[in-house]
Amino acid sequence: MYQNKKVIVVMPAYNAAATIEKTHAEVIAYDFVDEIIVVDDESKDKTAEIARTLPKTNVFVHPKNKGYGANQKSCYRLALQRGADLVVMIHPDYQYTPLLLPAIVGLLSSGIFPCVLGSRILGGGALRGGMPIWKYISNRFLTLFQNIMFGTKLSEYHTGYRAYTAEMLKGVPFEKFSDDFVFDNQMLAVILWQGNDIGEVTCPTKYFPEASSINFKRSVEYGLGCLKTCLDFRLGKMGLGKASYYP
Repeated sequence: MYQNKKVIVVMPAYNAAATIEKTHAEVIAYDFVDEIIVVDDESKDKTAEIARTLPKTNVFVHPKNKGYGANQKSCYRLALQRGADLVVMIHPDYQYTPLLLPAIVGLLSSGIFPCVLGSRILGGGALRGGMPIWKYISNRFLTLFQNIMFGTKLSEYHTGYRAYTAEMLKGVPFEKFSDDFVFDNQMLAVILWQGNDIGEVTCPTKYFPEASSINFKRSVEYGLGCLKTCLDFRLGKMGLGKASYYP
């Protein structure tokens, strides 16, 4: 518990056998983490088998690969069913450090921010951590465009380190979102549509062979999906129609 709030950390997992124990060890070091939920998206390695041996961890396996967005849907659905007050998503590939959990949970628990992101861009650590230059440039371009369209000033929209209050999750129709990577941006678009504030903390990141990453083709598809999400948002705010997933 953190200030009498139940904290559940969710890990959308795919082929994370090499890193999940290290990630879990840093998460579980914090007594305020009540439970860890691992949702395995039909990994081809021993991710689920290893996760089942870890303390405070409940493991759920998709019978077939459903996609990153669908994995998050399962994570959030299960966390809410199990009575979470605060939900933190961290990837089990150890690209994002669990050592920031106290800062993220503290911000979330403050009641000021119902959503908190771990930003790779704040502090300038993305390139130092090994982010490929083409990904960095794409990130900066998309973020600039999104800030203009959303009317915000976030440092980035594409981090996989995210935290939400249960109240926030219950008010967001995430089951309607994409099962693919653009799920993340649809999530933030609806949160902003509802007039909520989003907090950020500086998050160093690491790129290495075991860290999950999407290829160039999938990155282009993701980028186009982000642009469409922005346009849907702006057209909706102008009264010219809106995507079906907006409340």
